[in-house]
Amino acid sequence: MCGFFRQLLAALVITGPVVLAGISAAVAAERTVDLELVLAVDVSGSMDEDEHLLQRQGYVEAFRHPGVVEVIRSGFYGRIAVTYFEWAGASGQVITVPWTEISDAPSASAFADYLASQPIAYIRGTSISGGILFATTLFPTSGFRAARRVIDISGDGTNNRGGPVEPARDYAVSLGLTINGLPLLLKEYWGGGISLDVYYRDCVIGGPGAFVVAVKKPDQMARAIRRKLILEIAGPVAGPVLASTRVQTRQTDCLIGEKRWQSRDFE
Repeated sequence: MCGFFRQLLAALVITGPVVLAGISAAVAAERTVDLELVLAVDVSGSMDEDEHLLQRQGYVEAFRHPGVVEVIRSGFYGRIAVTYFEWAGASGQVITVPWTEISDAPSASAFADYLASQPIAYIRGTSISGGILFATTLFPTSGFRAARRVIDISGDGTNNRGGPVEPARDYAVSLGLTINGLPLLLKEYWGGGISLDVYYRDCVIGGPGAFVVAVKKPDQMARAIRRKLILEIAGPVAGPVLASTRVQTRQTDCLIGEKRWQSRDFE
């Protein structure tokens, strides 16, 4: 891992598991679950307040949905562990909901209720690499263990702060993690000659069964988040866009965001 990422990881201060009222949190002894899932949610300045609220409400509704609860209960252990944090710039990450066990409708609803009660962070910059690296540091402190560990990262633009996204992705994959993507194409003004879902496919996602679920219209948000969660919880089967669909001759410039930022082409 390059020196930049070592310095960035060393600077990340992670708090331990927190017990929330009404929610089963991690205990001292590691508890086995079917999945450890980190939800990394973009709150960068390029998203307006309506989009922030739409995204947050999409996750709240998803965890209240019986279809999500059903797929959780259908696992071998019938439980998963989830944490939710918001990110923007290279060092701008805020844990909104700490590691929490979800095994049934009441625990899923408690997670959703707690998430709905928390303020939304507002941070400038778009560092997908910083979000990925921060997410990798959360698993050792989860209090859980699982055969599958997934980072689910949303975003409405390309990486433009911190280190390049590809080395961060490759580092996470080297740890045995899978990264899935939820690109938000609600305002595709960042350009670059490619669609944001293609950028996510080629530059962001990775690991076994990695996939992308794109959101192109506001009324698709809740359904897309629910679909994505169900696919992640069910396991690495054929998702909408698999990482294996990458080809060696891909034309995507994974530094397009950094180049545009350096030219001050957008905010």
